[in-house]
Amino acid sequence: MSSSSDPPVIAAAKQIAAEFEYSSVDVNRGVKEFLSEMETGLTTDGSTLSQIPSYITSVPDGSEKGVYLAVDLGGTNIRVCSINLNGDSTFKMIQNKDAIPQELMVTKAAAELFGFIAEQIEHFLQEHHGERYASHVEKRKMGETDAQQEDVFDLGFTFSFPVFQTAINRGTLFRWTKGFDIPEAVGQDVCQLLQDAIDRRHLPVRVAALINDTVGTLMARSYCSQGRSKALIGAIFGTGTNGAYVEKLARVKKLENSAESAFDTTTGEMVINTEWGSFDNPLKVLPDTGHDQELDRISVNPGVQMFEKRVSGMFLGEILRCTIIHMTKNPSLEMCGGPAVIPPDSALYKNWGIDTKFLSTVEGDSTEDLQQVKKELKSDLGLDHISTTDCKAIKILTHAIGKRAARLSAVPLAAIIISSGRLATDEPIDIGVDGSLVEFYPGYEKYIREAWREVPEIGETGEKRIQVGIAKDGSGVGAALGALVARQAERRKRGQ
Repeated sequence: MSSSSDPPVIAAAKQIAAEFEYSSVDVNRGVKEFLSEMETGLTTDGSTLSQIPSYITSVPDGSEKGVYLAVDLGGTNIRVCSINLNGDSTFKMIQNKDAIPQELMVTKAAAELFGFIAEQIEHFLQEHHGERYASHVEKRKMGETDAQQEDVFDLGFTFSFPVFQTAINRGTLFRWTKGFDIPEAVGQDVCQLLQDAIDRRHLPVRVAALINDTVGTLMARSYCSQGRSKALIGAIFGTGTNGAYVEKLARVKKLENSAESAFDTTTGEMVINTEWGSFDNPLKVLPDTGHDQELDRISVNPGVQMFEKRVSGMFLGEILRCTIIHMTKNPSLEMCGGPAVIPPDSALYKNWGIDTKFLSTVEGDSTEDLQQVKKELKSDLGLDHISTTDCKAIKILTHAIGKRAARLSAVPLAAIIISSGRLATDEPIDIGVDGSLVEFYPGYEKYIREAWREVPEIGETGEKRIQVGIAKDGSGVGAALGALVARQAERRKRGQ
């Protein structure tokens, strides 16, 4: 709240910051709407909250053992890992990482890219599992097909592109992103493309599971969490945001009339990928300031991913930039020296010119004259005429934007916790998280917990029962665990 003694710049900043207040009433309206969208998404396809079945029907508890492979195709690099699960919530990971040649990202033939991936898998096996690989090759030469099966590695495939998943190890690519353009692969099963490439090289590898990074985060947390407690949620709050959680299989109504392949039903559970970045795209309950509207207008996808645009690291810096620009346009404030002084080529005037890391710096600078903030305003934005008062105003704006993001983050987590029914039981409520915001932004988890306490169904007692832990490398460890779960499901199906 502004005071009559505040300098004009501070008063203006506080006025804008008030627009970003996300009250207890707002939090509870959001939770109620999320619960409603959860139910719709479990019942029908095409809903705002996609609620995509992962076909993962159990999560680890830390007692699992074995060696599993993972391939992570997330962008311009390919990563091959082997994870040795020790059975005590610990693991040992070996990995190789290689750049994907540019020509393979835009080739016409899908076999070229997937052949390259299979080649990297072969190199990895030769380097790190040479004895087992050599044994397989020798048995194959001798025609010992049954013995060969004992040597096969199960592999989890993290494929970070839009797919329509139809089984634990099947998913149809429907669009390339991140600079890839291989038309032949669109409409095809990416797991089969990889398996075909592996088989052409006669490698002892079975593509057992297709894993989304949030599902991987959930799996990694569930394995690494101490005390044999299984995680309920895996969530990412970083450049983007999304979450996956364990749902009762009976509630996933849209699978009842599905013609998709059979899956293990014995556990009565399924991990669901919510795709919550698109929560409340119609803006029925989400906050919508003029600064949010400006960001949406200049984004590459106006009108969609509206929750993500208020929460994730990709967008928070841009929201801050919009607020600072708004203040610099007021000549009476002389914010950052005013338009006459700010260099015309300053990143302040460029869309996406402020990185979210800057917000973490501002929030974490507790010095009286905010020297670190001044330093980065000069180095990153080319602003030389910055007063301490300007820096304090920017800190007010930053705090408001970051705190709103954290309180918004509490909404889907609270809704899933309530929906799970675990608050009424003695079951642990464990959440695995990953991402730069939740890991590095000062006070992020604190603000989430404050919001949880304001939700009547959770309150102070329930909030104390919720464990939150960083779950690193869901695309590696989590993918390998997905392969393990797929193998377990197959054994249950065979009655082994």
